[in-house]
Amino acid sequence: MSIPPAVVASVRMGWHWQWNQLMNGLAPADAEGHYRRPPSQHQQATVPSETELIGRPAELRPHLIVGRSCPWAHRTWLVLTLRNLQSSLNLLLAKADHKAGRWRLDPAWLGCDSLLALYKTCGAPPSHRATVPALVDPGSSANLSPRLLGNESAQLVEVLNRWPANNDAPDLAPAALLDDINHWQNILQPAVNDGVYRCGFARSQMAYDQACHELFEALKQVESSLSQQGPWLCGDQLSLADVRLFPTIIRWEMVYQPLFGCSQQPLWDFPHLWSWRQRFFALPGVANTCDAEAWRQDYFGALFPIHPSNIVPSGPDLAKLVNASAPDQQ
Repeated sequence: MSIPPAVVASVRMGWHWQWNQLMNGLAPADAEGHYRRPPSQHQQATVPSETELIGRPAELRPHLIVGRSCPWAHRTWLVLTLRNLQSSLNLLLAKADHKAGRWRLDPAWLGCDSLLALYKTCGAPPSHRATVPALVDPGSSANLSPRLLGNESAQLVEVLNRWPANNDAPDLAPAALLDDINHWQNILQPAVNDGVYRCGFARSQMAYDQACHELFEALKQVESSLSQQGPWLCGDQLSLADVRLFPTIIRWEMVYQPLFGCSQQPLWDFPHLWSWRQRFFALPGVANTCDAEAWRQDYFGALFPIHPSNIVPSGPDLAKLVNASAPDQQ
């Protein structure tokens, strides 16, 4: 027996109203349905001096706390890895607790089993949301009070680029490239890094169409630049511009294309960008920062308003996907 169209229309109207209420909590939007990321309250990032770090036992080193699925935290993890900072900085992986809606620390650290509790222990203001990434100094023998050194990814990648390191550690933001790095930051942050969320969290067709157009126009700029002056965004040298782009592009087929509707063109339509992703993924240690299963679990399994079934789909093997040759362009 078919359901009368009037009943379908009524249910659809009711569900759309409920969906908007749920989306208000997940992804605020303006009156036209454009996703507007809430401004974050964050700690001004600081860099300990080398003398502050020398001689500390491993358990008293500063900790960089990241979540595997968070692309903003992924940036900082990449800088730690590329500059080989593991001798002076510990990595702590937080796990997404979907039911509680917070980051969980398992095992607990400094007596805290959640990131929220750790923020409180560090004396962070209540206005600061307990988000990853977070850089925390547990305190030395002379200073036993834990402190939050920073929790904003754009700042933290710069902090970690200045972090005391071996002489052979790469400088990802040399003075000669700062203008180029800032140029790409101004393009990528709104149109690509945030742009995929503007597509996925759009509340109207117009908002989605605009976000999608700006996203793919930015990818065309990346493709054009790589075709002319690659292999990296700023030319011959790997930089923070590449670090800021990679977490979005590596999640493309796993999350953003199928779940957020970033499907106007397949990524292999951009052959130079496709090759750029291969090069970055092949850098020492980078593959270990990429966990496609965790990405799918934390996106498909948690974003109820845009994926109500919470069914986590299977996906391709990430290494095979990244290393595959792009189809010939016609």
